[in-house]
Order: sequence, then C-alpha cells, then structure tokens
Amino acid sequence: MGIDTERDIEANLQIGPTDHGMVRLFIDAGQIEIPMDFDPDEAREIAEEILAAAQAAEGMNRKKR
Repeated sequence: MGIDTERDIEANLQIGPTDHGMVRLFIDAGQIEIPMDFDPDEAREIAEEILAAAQAAEGMNRKKR
C-alpha cells in the first residue's frame, strides 16, 4: 500500500496552533482521531512539501491534457 493507492476512507483535516506554541494537524476519520503536533519550523517544512507536491500534480495534469 502506497501513496498512490486509492482508498475509500473519508477523513477531515484541521490545522491550527496549540496553546503550547505547536502547529497541530488533526485528522478525524470516524472512530480514529490522529493529533500530530509540530514545532513551527517543522510545520514550515511540511507546508513547503505540500506546495511542491501541488506543483508536481499541476504539472502532471497539464501533461494529461
């Protein structure tokens, strides 16, 4: 199972600061809740990875047209 494997799971993602100065990604998938806390520098690195993945996905979509 990898990142390209489709799954029929619905989940909600919330992102926000904690009262301890961390950035929390909170995933709610029905009976499963996953809180993931990152310091601000780690959160920036994750944001950069998300932006890079979005740009790569846009490039793939342009090639398919």
